[in-house]
Amino acid sequence: MSCKVTPVDAATDGLERASHEVAREVAHEEIQDEMLDDLPLKADIRLLGRLLGDTVRVQEGEDVFDLVERIRQTSIRFHRAGDEAARRDLEALLPRLSPERAVEIIRAFSYFSHLANIAEDQHHIRRGREAAISGAPPAPGSLARSLALAHAAGIDTARLIGFFGGARISPVLTAHPTEVRRKSTMNREMEIAGLLDRGERMALTPQEKAEDEEALRRAVLTLWQTPLLRRIKLTVLDEVANGLSYYDYTFLDQLPRLYCAIEDALGAGEGAGEGTRDTDGPDVSLPSFLRMGSWIGGDRDGNPFVTADVLRETVRLHRSRIFAHYAAELAALGGELSLASRQVAISPELEALAARSDDPVPSHREEPYRLVLSHIASRVKATRRQLDGRGIEAEPYADAEALRADLDVIHRSLCANRSRVLAQGRLRRLRRAVDCFGFHLACVDLRQNSDVHERTVAELLEKVAPGTAYASLDENARVDLLVRELSTARLLSSPFVPYSEETRSELAIFREAAAAHRAVGPLVIPNAIISKAESVSDLLEVAVLLKEVGLVSADGTSAVNIIPLFETIDDLKACGTVMDRALSLPAYARLVASRGGEQEVMLGYSDSNKDGGFVTSGWELYKAEIGLLDVFRAHGVRLRLFHGRGGSVGRGGGPSYDAILAQPGGAVNGQIRITEQGEIISSKYSHPEVGRRNLEILVAATLEASLLQPEENAPRPEFLSAMEEISDEAYRAYRHLVYETEGFEDYFWSSTVISEIATLNIGSRPASRAKTRAITALRAIPWVFSWAQCRLMLPGWYGFGTAVEAFTQRRTDYGLAFLAAMYREWPFFRTQLSNMDMVLAKSSLAVASRYAELVPDPHLRAEIFGRIRAEHALTVKHLNAIMDQVRLLEGNPALDRSIRARFPYLDPLNHLQIEFLKLHRGQGAAADVAEDAAREEILHGIQLSINGISAGLRNSG
Repeated sequence: MSCKVTPVDAATDGLERASHEVAREVAHEEIQDEMLDDLPLKADIRLLGRLLGDTVRVQEGEDVFDLVERIRQTSIRFHRAGDEAARRDLEALLPRLSPERAVEIIRAFSYFSHLANIAEDQHHIRRGREAAISGAPPAPGSLARSLALAHAAGIDTARLIGFFGGARISPVLTAHPTEVRRKSTMNREMEIAGLLDRGERMALTPQEKAEDEEALRRAVLTLWQTPLLRRIKLTVLDEVANGLSYYDYTFLDQLPRLYCAIEDALGAGEGAGEGTRDTDGPDVSLPSFLRMGSWIGGDRDGNPFVTADVLRETVRLHRSRIFAHYAAELAALGGELSLASRQVAISPELEALAARSDDPVPSHREEPYRLVLSHIASRVKATRRQLDGRGIEAEPYADAEALRADLDVIHRSLCANRSRVLAQGRLRRLRRAVDCFGFHLACVDLRQNSDVHERTVAELLEKVAPGTAYASLDENARVDLLVRELSTARLLSSPFVPYSEETRSELAIFREAAAAHRAVGPLVIPNAIISKAESVSDLLEVAVLLKEVGLVSADGTSAVNIIPLFETIDDLKACGTVMDRALSLPAYARLVASRGGEQEVMLGYSDSNKDGGFVTSGWELYKAEIGLLDVFRAHGVRLRLFHGRGGSVGRGGGPSYDAILAQPGGAVNGQIRITEQGEIISSKYSHPEVGRRNLEILVAATLEASLLQPEENAPRPEFLSAMEEISDEAYRAYRHLVYETEGFEDYFWSSTVISEIATLNIGSRPASRAKTRAITALRAIPWVFSWAQCRLMLPGWYGFGTAVEAFTQRRTDYGLAFLAAMYREWPFFRTQLSNMDMVLAKSSLAVASRYAELVPDPHLRAEIFGRIRAEHALTVKHLNAIMDQVRLLEGNPALDRSIRARFPYLDPLNHLQIEFLKLHRGQGAAADVAEDAAREEILHGIQLSINGISAGLRNSG
């Protein structure tokens, strides 16, 4: 943190950043060249580290600064030279700190991690620009490379246009709580990033450089004086507001630009490739195949705070944000299109539209485009006021298509009168925004647990036909009863019948969704997702509830997609059978047909991992997709998969580009939805340029997986057999540890920060589904997050070593050479091992052993940590052998340097967290100190350390 700071030696982010995906080819360059390329990154980190060090010295005093430096240097000495004396010095020094002093140390190391992240992100942007300027070949994950591959494979432009015409891609923002930063902190970090970017792109004078450094100094000081953590628990609407921030940062501006780039690359844009020629080319545009989705405000699975009122306000907030954007863009267009009728001809339809304007500015009488834009702006304002229930002064638009039609009038007039180039800028992007975002901004999904739907339907049926006893019926009887209800226009609910609070709440949510459809259109809430879907009746229950509010009709028409979410290992195994039976029912098949013959199925990565471990979860997901493809092909229905991926590898995380390409052949087919969660949202979408690249990655990977990976290129049958054996062994090993070892729950709750994570104000949702310590009731997010904090990352690798050991011993004819061939030839297996490689590289058994010491029972501690240590060693051994490397991440030296360079800054945070946990829990010698220390300060120290470790690891939740 002083001018002596040794920077993070990373050339790439690599810590679950899609911007790393765009620059993946960097990993294959010569190491020496990479280190030379790192010099600008090192300079940025030295600068930020120096400014932080100066801030600490001035704000906290020379003694705190010296202590930070001593800890930093000691930690670096241990990691770079393996100096055991340095490790002992560190472990002896940290426990002697007072809670107040320790908090300042934690803050210093946490802020350094945040600043290093900013520098690394800017380095990605820098290298991407350098590659583009130098004319380097397009990188994997870029649209240019995907289109080049498609053309090389003989896919012509017409087929590509047809592909995009039928594609549907949707990143879905969720509020799952692993983002521990406050928005105020993120805003300052973005300011710092902007200043670094300015210095990179501009030749600054000495005075300008000094001014920018002073601005950086102010931003770092503001960061230091701004609380890292929230003191008040987030509400659902706070989460909605946070999610909307990313529309300002990235989506509203960059998504239209991405569409324009795709159209231009295909030669299908309006005047694409024509430069400034003002000719009347064909007016061709791709449909809006990429739309934003959101669970925030509609996901009530286990979250009692998502109510009908919250859903209504969520829709209003979304609406307000998009209308504000339209108003600003129309005003800017008005400033740009000052064309005078004396200077340029206009179309008759524009003239007619201008005549309807009541713009009072006299000079605008001869500026028809300004008159039209003023008229459109008045109508947009009136539309917003009408939807908000306020008075209007102009004619509102009936829908977004009507607004787009008026903008199209301007476009056609410009193109017809030799001003096409003027139509290709802000106007083009605004037209695309209206088409993509409509009046709703994002498609909000409803989600609820199937048990709640069951109870609601049971109560409704019991009220109209006492003695029905729906809950006691078997599956066949339930299906028959629900099908009969779907065929009649009769409603089950009545305003004159009293219902339980849960049933009232569920009906109110669905009624609010119906009201939103009437007000804004069907895209505002297009999906109803069923958590813990296990049977056909789970799907039909939702259809019955939708019928109660008019979103499903008795003739078999549905205004909403009914989407089952299969989460556990058993559910994944059964999902093909469930969907086969559902699609075989005429009543359900009619609902699907009314949705264009498409059925979406969501697959849960998090709960399946918690249930069966990393290896088995990935394999059962893969098999489930193959089974669903067969079922849907037999029924003539198009399948769209919704991947419920988290940020960490243990919850399905990893590079999105690789993950999409690793899907079975035919599973993508131009249709994919993927959740974006927690800190991954901010890491991907808080910077517009990085955000644009991440959106581009989704498009590029979907195109390649759909058009360049034919189904006949399936893995060898012996690969599938081997994976089945490995999965079975890994499942047994994982289940034996987590669910069959007596005392494991006590070990987990004692050796991790799971109890303290619940105190963080990082989300509105409770950490557990029930008030119990049972692992089965724990949500997957805090489960994975806790293991990341203690640096074990257990959900991302446990069981693989035992599985490979058993496989190679039993199948001596195959052995490791066979598994190495699987790794080289099969994208699914290669992606699994690559993600495991990263996770293991970020683990630290030395640090984890200190967390194990928090377990009061020495026998339990020795038994379980001993098993974890042995499995870790076995997993690393076999992983390296299969990947043909001597050590972890040998094939990705840039990522290896990035991770290793973070350890000296992470380890002190871990050690201090452990000491605070002892104080907080009153353990050992620390208990006496705890009595004299402020309990609030101790807990605050733990929470700050969670923030710092999360920042250092980046993809931890």
